[in-house]
Amino acid sequence: MKMRPFLIIFITKTHNMNYYYQRLFLLAFFCCTLLTATYAQTNGKVIEEQTVKSSILGRDVKYTIYLPADYQTSQRSYPVVYLLHGYTDDHTGWLQFGEINRYADKAIAEGTIPPMVIVMPNADSSFYINSYDGKEKYEDFFIKEFMPSIEKGYHIKAEKRYRGVAGLSMGGYGTLIYALKYPELFAAAAPFSAAVLDDDAITNMADDDWKNTFGQLYGRNLKGKDRLNKDWYANSILKIVETKSVDELKKVRYWIDCGDDDFLTKGNCLLHIALTEKRVPHEYRVRDGAHTWTYWRTGITDALQFIGTSFHQ
Repeated sequence: MKMRPFLIIFITKTHNMNYYYQRLFLLAFFCCTLLTATYAQTNGKVIEEQTVKSSILGRDVKYTIYLPADYQTSQRSYPVVYLLHGYTDDHTGWLQFGEINRYADKAIAEGTIPPMVIVMPNADSSFYINSYDGKEKYEDFFIKEFMPSIEKGYHIKAEKRYRGVAGLSMGGYGTLIYALKYPELFAAAAPFSAAVLDDDAITNMADDDWKNTFGQLYGRNLKGKDRLNKDWYANSILKIVETKSVDELKKVRYWIDCGDDDFLTKGNCLLHIALTEKRVPHEYRVRDGAHTWTYWRTGITDALQFIGTSFHQ
């Protein structure tokens, strides 16, 4: 009988402890659920293997698209950035190596950039232009088919003021080509390590490099100054800047970024000088780095922030 109070106390404590652990479990479950929901709300959706059917190219063209976190629940339309890959890469490069979804999620969650749709098309080794012989008309496809198809198929503000373009290396070249040739379509452009070459680089290029990379674009089996033909000058970034009026050049905001150890730094420096001499406002960045994904990953948020600023009033 003397043990009864102890048993009562023990049973009571046991009951209280079970109740305590039950409450603790429920609290932990609630916190995990809340964290999971919060994580889901701040992470966008990536669709990696989409296609656009092209009558101009006569084939389907793949693309990857990033949709911001609230895309599925919001009734709004979004600004768009076309993000272009480099030579020998494809539409998955910015996702696989650039981790663009992670950087975009973080920047949007922190308010560094506005929610935006980011579209990454596959361009093979086209340099995003029409080839001299008319066999590959990627530029026509991009402007006349790809952009209209994307902007009809997704909740996108299909206006110049809400449209930007960016890219690296070959994609940086494509970024400049589209912004310079079609300033009525883009509010801002952000080329990274853009493949900007001057006439000397083209003239003195090794024959194998010309044959394997540029011959298909501007004319096969050309040597020396014969390479400086109408097709080259129609797509030379430096020549286009030289011949465009200042008013035309000012229609697009430019963010130019190339590492101090990049083999393309000379061309980007010449572009900066050309724009400066014509008094065209632009942002020019030379950071420590080379032609690497580390360089591009660490710069993409600043570039998207620059483009995002263009979407504001």
